[in-house]
Formats: sequence, structure tokens, C-alpha cells
Amino acid sequence: MPGLIGKKIGMTSVFSADGKNIPCTVIEAGPCVVTQVKTVETDGYEAVQLAFDDKKEKNATKPELGHFKKAGVTPKRSVVEFKGFEQEFNLGDTVTVDIIEENSFVDVTGVSKGKGFQGVVKRHGFGGVGGRTHGQHNRDRAPGSIGAASYPARVFKGMRMAGRTGGERVMVESLKVLKVIPENNLLIVKGSIPGAKGSYVIVEM
Repeated sequence: MPGLIGKKIGMTSVFSADGKNIPCTVIEAGPCVVTQVKTVETDGYEAVQLAFDDKKEKNATKPELGHFKKAGVTPKRSVVEFKGFEQEFNLGDTVTVDIIEENSFVDVTGVSKGKGFQGVVKRHGFGGVGGRTHGQHNRDRAPGSIGAASYPARVFKGMRMAGRTGGERVMVESLKVLKVIPENNLLIVKGSIPGAKGSYVIVEM
């Protein structure tokens, strides 16, 4: 799907016309520059590579510097490919938040906040083992049994256990665009999106 690269600014709330207070997220979407145009002849498929957010030359690798120099743009921090753009793009073209319309719906992809190593209660919503009665004193947040007996004599794959939580790529679909502010490259969408403040997100239409 066509879209933009953006940065999560944070959350706020706005009032609707009928006086409801709506929680929403502010995204700095673009401006993105075209750093590569992929075609069926050369790459086997059609796509447009967009880049967002400047970085210093000393922080870019030599291959990156060459890639951006070919497009005639400064080094960028985030590079993402998009398919499905209807208009034709050339190297160095700028794509802004104007391509997104108010009251339309977008899908937002980001990397969720990392929570570290968490137990089954926080990670999977387990209820612990049977409360605190009958002399139990240390089973409140325990996972309980993880298998049967001599058959199957193993733990099934996918068993929900404690472990590293968060820090995963997550897409939230069909978020309503409440407001587009082109002069500041801002997009206000209804609800929350994954990731910490300042993290990069992909907004797809």
C-alpha cells in the first residue's frame, strides 16, 4: 500500500463536534524523499523507496552515502519501500502528508515498547495458581503445569511461558485520520499506536 514514514510525537486528545473527548496520537509524517524507484524491468516488481529524517554524514556507511548521493539527497535515518503509488515518481521527489485525507483510515506499523523479561501474568494475562488459600504462599503469579505425564513426555511448541516481552513489530489497522496539518507535516489519528515517543512508524493508506 502507498504511505509515508513518520515519527511518533505523542498522545493528546481533541474534542469532536458533538463534544466528545477523543484520545489521539500525533505523528510527524514526512516529508519523505524518493531515494529509489524500482521497476519490473530492473527489479522484477514495482515499488518506491522513501527516506525520512536527516542524519549526519559521519553516521552513515559508505554504501548508504553512495545510495543517497545517487538520489541527490542528504543521508536519512529511515528507509522504507512502498508499493501501490498511482503517480509516477523520480529520484529526489518529495512526498508530503498532503497525500493523506482527513476522515480516511490508515494502518500504522511500529515497534512496540520493550518490557524486558516478564512473567506469565503480565505477558499472557494468566491468573496465577488458585489464589492464596490452602497454605499456598508463593504461587500467586506462577505459570502452573506446562505438560501432562509420560505421554506426551514433552512440552508442546507454543506453550505460553515467561519471556522477553514487547519490542516487536506491530500493525494497528483502520485508525481514523482526525486532522491533517500540512504546514507542520502533522497527522492526528484516533487512538494509540505502538512504540515510544520519537520512534519511527510506517503510515499506510
